[in-house]
Amino acid sequence: MRQKNTALIIPACLNVRISLEGIEASPAGLHILVGGTFDALSFGDWHVFLNDEADVIPLPANMRAEILLREMGLVCNRAVAGTAVFIGHGRDGQDTDVPARLLTLAGDLFETPLGA
Repeated sequence: MRQKNTALIIPACLNVRISLEGIEASPAGLHILVGGTFDALSFGDWHVFLNDEADVIPLPANMRAEILLREMGLVCNRAVAGTAVFIGHGRDGQDTDVPARLLTLAGDLFETPLGA
């Protein structure tokens, strides 16, 4: 059984709250969360999982995730659409809880209380 880690879930729909969830970052679980096949963008000590068919299927743009990516220093040259799942990763490549600074920034940007 995989370990559960705290992930930051940012839905594309602006009227759906951003949330923190304990997830097992298994392929099957991530497939459900992002609504299809996925790809990971890594940056520093975290990565984000996004639906990798966002350019092909009509998923709504995820402006909050795109803003957070840019504010964290990652300029994405692809569509940021559908639900985004942010999680941390350690030096050994294992998944970890989403970093506190990412939670703090997301909370500040989107005026959403997120426990760090």
